[in-house]
Amino acid sequence: MLYQSDLGSTRPAAVFLHFDPAEYLPNKLSSDSAAQAFDYAKRLVDGATEHREEIDELIKGQADNWRLERMSAVDRNVLRLAVYEFLYESDVPKLVVVDEAIELAKKFGSEQSGRFVNGLLDGLLKSHEFPGTLK
Repeated sequence: MLYQSDLGSTRPAAVFLHFDPAEYLPNKLSSDSAAQAFDYAKRLVDGATEHREEIDELIKGQADNWRLERMSAVDRNVLRLAVYEFLYESDVPKLVVVDEAIELAKKFGSEQSGRFVNGLLDGLLKSHEFPGTLK
């Protein structure tokens, strides 16, 4: 679970407590597809939280001159989700993870977020071996 520390508190965020995925996903998705998408998103958030220290160390090692605390909450958490997928979701091609992370960063972050996330994830892919395929 993401923590509200990114928003100034250390309590777990209550994002998923009363969440109906059908309310937030496009109408063309069946309720089964919406539930599957929600389950996958929840697995990513839970996994990124569980492995946060390991993930943050990888991000810190790649982020020259950037402390995690200086990164925007959006960029930091998009990176955490992507690095979790690199490490633990080997069935998802790494380039798909990068593309999705960039899109999330552009949509919810600043004007520079897409380039920042792209550069950091690209650097990780070039400097580390991750399970699964690139494409």
